[in-house]
Amino acid sequence: MKALFSVFLWLYFSVLFLIFFILISVIFLLTFPFDPYRKVPNKVLSIMARLMMKASPKWDIKIEGIEKFDPDVPTVFVANHQSFLDMALAYHLPWQMKWVSKRSLALIPVMGWLVWLTGHLTINRKSKSALKRLDNLVQPLRDKIPVMIFPEGTRTLDGDLKRFKNGAFLLAHEYGFNVQPMVLDGGHLAMKSGSKIVEPNVNFSISILDPILTSEFKDINTLKDHAYQLIDEELKRIRAN
Repeated sequence: MKALFSVFLWLYFSVLFLIFFILISVIFLLTFPFDPYRKVPNKVLSIMARLMMKASPKWDIKIEGIEKFDPDVPTVFVANHQSFLDMALAYHLPWQMKWVSKRSLALIPVMGWLVWLTGHLTINRKSKSALKRLDNLVQPLRDKIPVMIFPEGTRTLDGDLKRFKNGAFLLAHEYGFNVQPMVLDGGHLAMKSGSKIVEPNVNFSISILDPILTSEFKDINTLKDHAYQLIDEELKRIRAN
């Protein structure tokens, strides 16, 4: 049954990507003169993301802490990264974000084009210029568009939290933006990294934690360690329930 569901899911995803690529391409052409941050195409992409998470009737999503985010405060969200489904899951939040993803994603036909059309940032994490590219997020943040970064840099293989990289915390600390931890869970159970087999019965969760005022931290290592601890503790709490 898992194999049959997996075949259905990948076919379903493929159809969604093709349909929404055409739709978003048209919307991009109609809106780009007056939509510099590509909010309209990104809004349409959120519809696709919600449809992706409808693939199984036994995929349940629980969201906590939405009220903790203040849209009037420039915010860098940092979250753990479990699977390909994390972005589709986080698109269920009632606000838009500008995402940071690895450059190799942009090279994938259709998926990579959607990333570009909807205005998200890709970086080559192995390049010395990766941190410099994050400066492209400063103006959107000042214009109250929150940013979403996975500080682990890549998906976990077992669901456990991996070591955080510096980029998100350097950006937030240097410009005085809030860091807001977000915990995603369930993705590693539904779709394990490197596997095409998908689990049809999974409870997903999103937990938004309190914002962190970067001005209260003298250096990024202390800030990074604090965010790591908060996410790790929340992840354990979710799994204990």
